[in-house]
Amino acid sequence: MAKPWHHLPEALRAEALSTAGAVRRACAGPGRERDLAVQSLKAALAALVAWIIASQVLRAPMPFIAPWVAVALVRTTVYRSMTESLEQFGAIALGTTLATLTGMAVGDPTLAMVLVLPVTLLVGNWRKLGDQGIYGATAALFTLTTGDPSVDQAVARLLESLLGAGVGVAVNMLILPPVYLRDSHNALRTAADAASECLAGIARGLGGAWDHGDAREWDRRARRVTELVGEAREALAWTEESARLNPAAPRRARLLRRSGTYAHTVYVLEELARYTRDLAHTLLEAADDSTARPRPEEDVAARYARLLERVAAAVEAFGHVVTEDSREARARLRRAVAEAEAAHGDLRRLLGGRGVDDPEWMGLYGSLLVDAHRAVQRLLEEPPHDEEDRG
Repeated sequence: MAKPWHHLPEALRAEALSTAGAVRRACAGPGRERDLAVQSLKAALAALVAWIIASQVLRAPMPFIAPWVAVALVRTTVYRSMTESLEQFGAIALGTTLATLTGMAVGDPTLAMVLVLPVTLLVGNWRKLGDQGIYGATAALFTLTTGDPSVDQAVARLLESLLGAGVGVAVNMLILPPVYLRDSHNALRTAADAASECLAGIARGLGGAWDHGDAREWDRRARRVTELVGEAREALAWTEESARLNPAAPRRARLLRRSGTYAHTVYVLEELARYTRDLAHTLLEAADDSTARPRPEEDVAARYARLLERVAAAVEAFGHVVTEDSREARARLRRAVAEAEAAHGDLRRLLGGRGVDDPEWMGLYGSLLVDAHRAVQRLLEEPPHDEEDRG
């Protein structure tokens, strides 16, 4: 059996290629890689500015505190920078104060650590401190390992922490404040495309011979659609948060308008994902010979496949309306939905004349009809217009 390290050169080459690709994408145009590069450069700038102010302008006794705090507060959104600056300062103030008082009382830094660190680490889990609780313990360590604790040193540390927080928040707010509309845009388009491709794949399969293996693959792809819609909702949450306290007023207004459109879209995609999961699960059960569940008859399966083709086309058109809104895209969506409605009507008439009495068959066909109708109705709910983005 080959040892893991035998594959190290190949792994390193793959990582190097991945890194080179990320650098090319960052240089080529806007995208996640460029956003990460910008935020990294801003964090470095914040640390440098905080260091210069603390060490050269103010001649602070412990100037390293300011850049240490500043670099951590160039966060993914302006709102997060501001809220986390308060949480971080609270943690640093707590750790510094406890360490100073304990160190002055016991006179031994090691004994003071024994007493203070368990408390600061435990209090660091307090939800009011968010993810910044660990700064309480690190502030306590700095206090106890860089000289004899004193009130003057504690005050200096807290003032330098405030300086670093102010610089970090200011840099993040004033220099290319981050917005994440593009992340929502891409996540929604990816989810819509995945839903369309999944439905089109099921349609192709139902049009021919299909078995339990095909149904398992459809179920797997339907689950992936649900995951992608969840990722789109998370991306939308980032978009909405990045609009809060963002000083770039025109971009913020556009974000707020688009976030309403995207929120509606996520709701529709969630309903479509639920329909796709239900459909895949129904077909998976029907294909399982051990359950003795009925399978759609050949003519019904072929008619349902045509319906799914129309629904897949409508979902694709819906994704285009969301991400590249125009009159042409909306007209295409209306045509696709009308065709899906017509296909649903054909299927309903076919099943209505079948005179099915068996409860198992009624359950199968009823589920297929109702779920498809729900999906088509959701696609009738067009995203709201964004006048700025209309063509």
